[in-house]
Amino acid sequence: MVTRDPVGMELFATTGDAFVRVGGHTRLQGSGAQCLALDGDTVYVGCRGGGLKRSADGGGSFEDLSLPERDVFSVAVSAADGAVYAGTEPSRLFRSRDSGENWDELVALQEIPSRPDWSFPPRPWTSHVRWIAPSPHDREVVLVGIELGGLMRTEDGGASFSDHRPEAARDVHCLVWHPSAPGRAYEAGGDGAAWSRDGGRSWNKADAGRERRYAWALAVDPADPERWFVSAAPGPFEAHGSRPSDSAIYRWEGSGPWQIIDGPRDSHVYALATGPEQLFAGLGDGTLLQTEDGGESWTELGERTGGITALAVNEVATTGDLSVKDRGPEDSEFR
Repeated sequence: MVTRDPVGMELFATTGDAFVRVGGHTRLQGSGAQCLALDGDTVYVGCRGGGLKRSADGGGSFEDLSLPERDVFSVAVSAADGAVYAGTEPSRLFRSRDSGENWDELVALQEIPSRPDWSFPPRPWTSHVRWIAPSPHDREVVLVGIELGGLMRTEDGGASFSDHRPEAARDVHCLVWHPSAPGRAYEAGGDGAAWSRDGGRSWNKADAGRERRYAWALAVDPADPERWFVSAAPGPFEAHGSRPSDSAIYRWEGSGPWQIIDGPRDSHVYALATGPEQLFAGLGDGTLLQTEDGGESWTELGERTGGITALAVNEVATTGDLSVKDRGPEDSEFR
């Protein structure tokens, strides 16, 4: 087995207050940094109360982008065409075709029949776009998760949206596409987990073997579309309250069921992210965990940040005989 530190990649995080380049610097202190997305060396950070920020130098410095709403809960960059998406509270969806210089609202999201019923329990007068997942295989397909309202889908670039997809979780927390298996999509939600084999048109529940119902973070094995990971707690009060969260990380393989691969832990696992042959987990107390063997064993990274709300991995060039980008499938220890 190959063991090593996470060289060949950079790990970025938001903490609800700031942006952190793990092992490096902290920026945007006091901004309400909530979420992030990467496009090469360009970093987008969405802030609650602080709008959307962009860095062109890997998070060294940031500038403000112009959005009509200041509470940004989700941001994504399409691997299919480079479009940037931002989701806000109240639930509005915006897209930029020029790296955030100009924005158009996808107003068809407001025309969904269930729109008047969307409501976020802690602030029942409003809701927000919790997650945006543009398909990496089809620029016209985007999944949008409303907390709390459902999983919406467009297949015409946002000109129209279908309402909540049956069998998907309605309390959407995270949505992920498989990078190399067209049609495979995955969801973690407060009312369960689900996955799709047909581009998000239909969904199959995936709850067997997971006694903790309240799923939050999600990641997929880039080498195996049958293998994915979620974090989950017994409920929202355990996950987000002051008492121990009883949170765990689970692994799903093939037809399931879920198997615990870490935990339970006192602090909730708010973020999961995959790098080459590795899986990272970020906890509400700032702990960062890493596994190189699909969750069979875990190590704690030396740096501890503020409470983590999001993680992202950026692959970078390395020196030496064999970089992570040079490895072929036969070298993978993550599987």
